[in-house]
Amino acid sequence: AVHVPGSKQILDFSLEVLQIANKQLTKQIHLSIKGPEKVAIIGENGIGKTTLLKKIMDELVQYSSLKIGYMPQNYEDRLDSTKTPVQYLERTGNKDAMTKAYTHLGSMKFTKDEMHQPIKHLSGGQKAKLLLIKMILDQCEILILDEPTRNFSPLTTPVLCRALTAFDGVIISISHDRRYLHEVATTVYELTSDGLTKIK
Repeated sequence: AVHVPGSKQILDFSLEVLQIANKQLTKQIHLSIKGPEKVAIIGENGIGKTTLLKKIMDELVQYSSLKIGYMPQNYEDRLDSTKTPVQYLERTGNKDAMTKAYTHLGSMKFTKDEMHQPIKHLSGGQKAKLLLIKMILDQCEILILDEPTRNFSPLTTPVLCRALTAFDGVIISISHDRRYLHEVATTVYELTSDGLTKIK
């Protein structure tokens, strides 16, 4: 069951067994999200967090009318590296929309130079922020983020955390970043071989 108009139920996801190539990773998974929660999933490497996140996204894409933004671990693939950040965010040339793009880039600490150089020259952290700005400007209602802060310097992480805390939709994420888990996540689950356990 996924979002029913007029209700606050966003996702009610159950899975008997999570496996990759016939190898069972975990079992008895149930995740229920009501309203604009910011959910983070933690767990050991290899337990199946990314696989679970993709299954949740497939379910939402199939059954939900909400607009979904997805940031995989290899998010560079989702960017056009030959464009500048401004060109990537705003293709119409509309003056108000251009101003909005500049404002968002500025709030995420992009310098004037970075706004106008090809994306391929940006750091991993700046690329991640750019993809996030695009999702926000596209008015995504659900963000699915696979380790969003993993390429971030200690100076950049607070900027991203502030933007995600201010986001008024649903976030479903995987993270090991203590600051992110403390500042952004309203609910934290741990994935083990026995399933999904709520720990915050």
